[in-house]
Amino acid sequence: MNSLIKIFVVLIISSICLLAQEKELDKMPSPDGGMSAIAKNVKYPISAKESGIEGKVLITATIDKTGKVTKTEIVNSVNEDCDKAAIDAIKKTKWLPAEKDGKAVSAEITIPIQFKLGCKPKDSKK
Repeated sequence: MNSLIKIFVVLIISSICLLAQEKELDKMPSPDGGMSAIAKNVKYPISAKESGIEGKVLITATIDKTGKVTKTEIVNSVNEDCDKAAIDAIKKTKWLPAEKDGKAVSAEITIPIQFKLGCKPKDSKK
């Protein structure tokens, strides 16, 4: 039996970007529980895993003033199954809304989700 391939879903924390907004925000929207909250909701698609597909999905999401994801748009696609898995994870995650002057407001952010098959055994022979 071949060695098992561990699957890692890497979220690039520093890459959550606030898109240009008409108003400056005091606080960006963020996942309740941090980036690990999104990671827990990401399911690597079996079809992508079996095909060895890896890559970064970039999603623009609108988080409303209640913390609900109201709109998503794929900015960078990996494939249909990975794109859907990334959107599903973002929608399942509870969000803390953006704030302006102490009040919750809607905001758009771009969220990267990296799909990476990792820990492939290295050939010890040289």
